[in-house]
Amino acid sequence: MQLMALLRVLRERWRGLLGTALAGSAAPSGAATLPEDRAEATFHVYDGGGVKATGPAVLVRKSIADRVSLSAQYYVDAVSNASIDVVTYASPFKEKRVATDFGADWLVRDTTLSLSINRSVEPDYIAQGVGLDVATEVYGGMTTVSLGFTRARDQVGQKLVQGWIDRALHWQYRAGVTQILSPRWLVSLNAEAVSDEGFLGSPYRAARVFGAAVPERNPRTRSSRAVKLRSISDTSALVPRSSFRAEYRYYWDTWDVKAHTTEIGVAKHLEPRLIVEALVRRYSQGKALFYSDNAQAETVYVSRNRQLSTFSTTALGAKLTYSWPGLPAGTELRLTGSVERKQFRFTDFTDLRTGRPYAYDANVVQVVVSGSF
Repeated sequence: MQLMALLRVLRERWRGLLGTALAGSAAPSGAATLPEDRAEATFHVYDGGGVKATGPAVLVRKSIADRVSLSAQYYVDAVSNASIDVVTYASPFKEKRVATDFGADWLVRDTTLSLSINRSVEPDYIAQGVGLDVATEVYGGMTTVSLGFTRARDQVGQKLVQGWIDRALHWQYRAGVTQILSPRWLVSLNAEAVSDEGFLGSPYRAARVFGAAVPERNPRTRSSRAVKLRSISDTSALVPRSSFRAEYRYYWDTWDVKAHTTEIGVAKHLEPRLIVEALVRRYSQGKALFYSDNAQAETVYVSRNRQLSTFSTTALGAKLTYSWPGLPAGTELRLTGSVERKQFRFTDFTDLRTGRPYAYDANVVQVVVSGSF
């Protein structure tokens, strides 16, 4: 009985932190519950490396009989592309991407079953997938175990070429566990395995062999693995109404790409209705086996895709969330603004215009208006 009482106390402790020091960070609510009913409108801007993407997103979620929660999201990207690949081998262009997502969550005792369907359409690319996730709470709600699977299919096209030129298939398997270690400390461990098959490159991108441009040639299969460890701590004992978050992710695949991601974030209530957050993120990766800035031998596979090269990214971000006062009980209206500055530095990818290693900075701005009811 004493153990169960302690479990209830810890669960309620983390439930309270959702609305205070840990606002904006994922944490269990103490018992399996459906996501809250809400509507959300977002406008985002990405600008960097010759690429500018802007557009809105709208999300609506509504529960039925406290057992089923349905959601729908509509997302638009208007892209103006003059990236290094485009200006080196082609002409700048504009296009639009439209994505739709539908989801359903079903609550069965301490288990939540989630089904998701998504579709993304571009003039020369269509991606669609379906996912299934199961999350269950054990040990009195102190531990949450989750399993998931996604199956996706892409159709690849090429401008000025009639019909679809190829396709790609993707399978993703994921598993995770979240554990409340103490009233002030929560950790999670997640792992995923991805298998890709089909056309895994770009019909527009060129590689270089002996200084001459040739179409890139990628393997038609790729398997990848990733593990992520996350820790969230209530640091109110040091700084009133604050939290600290630390994450580390390791990625590796059969193309010999290995990557490390480290992120640190802090959050604090400046006043009852105002929350400020800050983060710093560092990403670094090694090149793929068949990547070459300028190959000096003919090989079966060759690519000059900078995303397969050796590079690193440093990001600094800030977020401010304000909750409107004076609303009816059970409702909430929030305004969130965030900005992120990213620096990309490439080690073995040359800017052909200057002859030096390529580098660029990017800015990401997002404004979100959300309401729960």
